[in-house]
Amino acid sequence: MPATGSAAEPVMKNILILGDSLTAGYGLPLSQAYPSLIQERLKEEGYTDYKVYAAGLSGDTTSGGLYRIDRLLQEQVDIFILALGANDGLRGIPARETSQNLQSIIDKVRHKYPEVKVILSGMEIPDIVPGRYAAEFRKIFRELALKNNTHFIPFLLEGVVGNRHLNLPDGLHPNAEGQKVLAQHTWAVLKELL
Repeated sequence: MPATGSAAEPVMKNILILGDSLTAGYGLPLSQAYPSLIQERLKEEGYTDYKVYAAGLSGDTTSGGLYRIDRLLQEQVDIFILALGANDGLRGIPARETSQNLQSIIDKVRHKYPEVKVILSGMEIPDIVPGRYAAEFRKIFRELALKNNTHFIPFLLEGVVGNRHLNLPDGLHPNAEGQKVLAQHTWAVLKELL
């Protein structure tokens, strides 16, 4: 056993957030996107051994995330936050396809890092969308969270959707204040895993 004069360096733990424009902080400086706010909060709360990696890509769908995940798993992942699906809903991609893609992403992450802790961020389509699709889409996330025994954020955009003062002028993407709400929803679940 090597003798050293100083305390061992803390082992860094990685938090990977796989998402779309919400995670990328579309229309905002990166420092105002919720992954950066989570990193700040970790530091404030004394969790200096955690590093947040934001893999947000504007316009990305669950199939795009599935395509990207292998490359992202080259670095150790201790906590994985899956925040994809909004664009699937906007594009009307069949709920079954979205569910299969999300399941495949979770499977790949757990296969590579069996000890990983997984958080699934739920997405919803507004009830104003006619037909069964909105209800089917909403169910995907709850069912996957139960099936995979993951930690769960019921709806990442809760309280932000439809609030003009929390969104950019496009009405779709959170502004800096809206991103703070996304950070709160995420932190409420993440803090239990630290």
